[in-house]
Amino acid sequence: MWCIPPEQDAAFVCQLEQVLEVYARPYDPRRPVVCMDEQPKQLITEVRAAVPAAPGQPARIDYEYVREGVCTVWLFVEPLGGWRDVRVTDTKKAVDWAHQVQALVDDPRYAAAERITLVCDNLNTHTLASLYQAFAPAEALRLARKLELVYTPKHGSWLNVAECELSVLTRQSLEQRLGTRGAVAAEATAWKEERNLRQIGVDWHLTTEDARTKLKYLYPKIKV
Repeated sequence: MWCIPPEQDAAFVCQLEQVLEVYARPYDPRRPVVCMDEQPKQLITEVRAAVPAAPGQPARIDYEYVREGVCTVWLFVEPLGGWRDVRVTDTKKAVDWAHQVQALVDDPRYAAAERITLVCDNLNTHTLASLYQAFAPAEALRLARKLELVYTPKHGSWLNVAECELSVLTRQSLEQRLGTRGAVAAEATAWKEERNLRQIGVDWHLTTEDARTKLKYLYPKIKV
């Protein structure tokens, strides 16, 4: 779902250009750019077994189902590195975000990184303060020193590459009925491994200059 930002919104434009400037950076393994996003996944089990497809007959699934709760799917993607990671938790609280960020920072892939630029949505759980909720001060500061947080603007989550990747994951693997967190994690892991093996990157086209032309109605100092 796309959100429409208000016209002549300096706050939106500021964060828009911050994100686009980050995406324009050349690949640098010492300062990688990683995008993250999360989404809920409803857990559903079947009441009756599905009837598999047969010659001349499509598969049939009964409309009735049982709700088994909700889990959270976390996705991290490095657009220029052709790498992503997916994890599944029961909740999406501030401490959950902190633990996901800790796993990112401590991933062997980023052992030599000086700082990770993390692009994320503008949520109140996506802050360095969440690290201090989850960890002792020394550990929270260690993680904070490795991070540069860049936020998409309000009404602009579509600028987050991770949101695009989550859409792909959902359409390719998670639209089916899955009844447990483990089943969701298994599907997401298989999708991640196949995509990483193929080194699928992200071809981002929108630049700051393009935004000033195509989205000029957002800019207070540009006449429409």
